[in-house]
Amino acid sequence: MTGVLAALVVIAAVAATAPVAQAASHKVVIVVGPVGSETRNYRRNARKLADQARSYGATVVEIYSPNATWKRVRNAARGANLLIYLGHGNGWPSPYHPFSTKSKDGMGLNRRTHSGNRNLKYYGEYYMARLGLAPHAVVVLNRLCYASGNSEWGARNPSKSTAIKRVDNYGRGFLRGGAQAVFASGITSVSYVLTGLFKGSASMTMTRLFWTDPSRTHKYDFSFKSTHLSGVTATMDPYARHRYYRSVIGHLSTTVGQWRSG
Repeated sequence: MTGVLAALVVIAAVAATAPVAQAASHKVVIVVGPVGSETRNYRRNARKLADQARSYGATVVEIYSPNATWKRVRNAARGANLLIYLGHGNGWPSPYHPFSTKSKDGMGLNRRTHSGNRNLKYYGEYYMARLGLAPHAVVVLNRLCYASGNSEWGARNPSKSTAIKRVDNYGRGFLRGGAQAVFASGITSVSYVLTGLFKGSASMTMTRLFWTDPSRTHKYDFSFKSTHLSGVTATMDPYARHRYYRSVIGHLSTTVGQWRSG
């Protein structure tokens, strides 16, 4: 009987420590680009996400404006399991011609360090494709224009076809950089993504994870196949007609368990 009890104690100890040990092997990188007077607010939201990730035992790297340069982001992102970006977006189609993979559909970062929060340079999909993320990595884009299909504040709402092109284009560089899924939320919290990745069922797919968002509406949602990458699909969940603030694109049958496996 003593041997059985001892074995049970060992099993219980392993079960209690395994999730923490597994989470500790996951690298989360959180980036805040320069957004002028709103940078402090963006950093505050980013730190909440960082605290959440650390509460699950993850290793978290934070890179915030005014020192969020491409070099620092690129070096930190290598091998990252989860990359979260908050900042300005510069997508396509947009009123800002011409299209360039060097500047469109990526991150707005600091051109140089220690030069304030209006020191902005866009690094487009060309750069995102060189992030070198971990296998089965996830990218989350929060509070930026274009990534989820939306327009800039005060601009005319996009047509459905334009919104689709924006999501398809914005995901391309990150997917080529190693991501399996790119979640975008223009105006609501993305904490649900962390909750699902670290605490959700291992069998949950990225599609199912998308629908755990408390901000989901399911009223005008639709899906489409990428015109750029084979096997890539997207789901968009507008909260009203032509209000495109939630999307996910990638290999959406990827499971939370695969993400955890790295």
